[in-house]
Amino acid sequence: MATSASLPQDVEPASQGLRKIIHIDMDAFYASVEQRDDPALRGRPVAVGGMGPRGVVATASYEARKFGVRSAMPSARARRQCPDLVFVRPRFDIYRAVSQRIRAIFLDYSPLVEPLSLDEAYLDVTSDLRGIGSATRIAQLIRRRIREELHLTASAGVSYNKFLAKIASDQNKPDGLCVIRPGEGMAFVADLPVRRFHGVGPRGAEKMAKLGIETGADLAAKDIAFLKQHFGSFADYLYRAARGIDLRPVQPDRPRKSVGGERTFAHDISTGSALRETLDTIADIVWERIERTEARGRTVTLKLRYTDFSLVTRARSVTHAVADKEEFRALGQALLEEMLPLPQPIRLMGLTLSSLEGGQQEREKDTVQLSLL
Repeated sequence: MATSASLPQDVEPASQGLRKIIHIDMDAFYASVEQRDDPALRGRPVAVGGMGPRGVVATASYEARKFGVRSAMPSARARRQCPDLVFVRPRFDIYRAVSQRIRAIFLDYSPLVEPLSLDEAYLDVTSDLRGIGSATRIAQLIRRRIREELHLTASAGVSYNKFLAKIASDQNKPDGLCVIRPGEGMAFVADLPVRRFHGVGPRGAEKMAKLGIETGADLAAKDIAFLKQHFGSFADYLYRAARGIDLRPVQPDRPRKSVGGERTFAHDISTGSALRETLDTIADIVWERIERTEARGRTVTLKLRYTDFSLVTRARSVTHAVADKEEFRALGQALLEEMLPLPQPIRLMGLTLSSLEGGQQEREKDTVQLSLL
């Protein structure tokens, strides 16, 4: 166990254990809504998303996930993996309406609700509105109300900080509940593969494995100097996470500043055709999220992480709100063309729309983390 003297300066162990945090994550939200509303889809593998040559899966039902179908997967690949897959066009107006009803349930228990997207949110119930006193009991009540009032299922994580609550909500999916009590965080994280840590993608996990880091315990055994040497600015987050530390408060009022998407590749890419195809896919994913929030922006930013982990970004602003997906894609492609040929292959690409105006500006952070590092 690390002493407080060995922690980064902004980490204060005494601040832990004071909050009661719940993370609620709806189970296969879009697909579950479609199956709820159309009895013919129940029990069948369903993918919500585009079906064209550049279409991507937004959400897959659990029946589809058994075949390896996942969100952000190209639709053509999803069809190959599951020939009986049923594609359904997204109905974001319906998903937004359902999300608002779910949020109304949350607000019955706490005003401190931080939505991350339409289908997940943090709640701080340290001082709950109904005087229940137990975060676990509140999570049970919320899940029961979602089932009874909306005929959908949700998974919940309960803990003393946001990092642990989010990990816990994924522990027993679907329709599950997991509680990590004060004092249990570091031991719980110790047994987890580092791939479960938010922000650690396949390549990051691969790099860690080469350094002898495969679990939270392995990560906790490394000092901050070692982590900074190998992971740069990501080191502080990894150091805290390995110890179950997260001091971030639940923040219900922060406006969204950008909507973006990132993808880490299984193999580094450098050819123009592969780069353009990847950018098109990311643009499709991000634009779905832009439409979902009804926000518009004027600045498009392209982010590339090279094989040596160096990062470069390029941005272009227009005088008007970006009108549609084609303009968004075209601006991103123009930024890419200006950078070609690349000096070295890349391992990550991201595309973001910022300078937002109007719409449901719910959160500052709204980035599709297909995988980081």
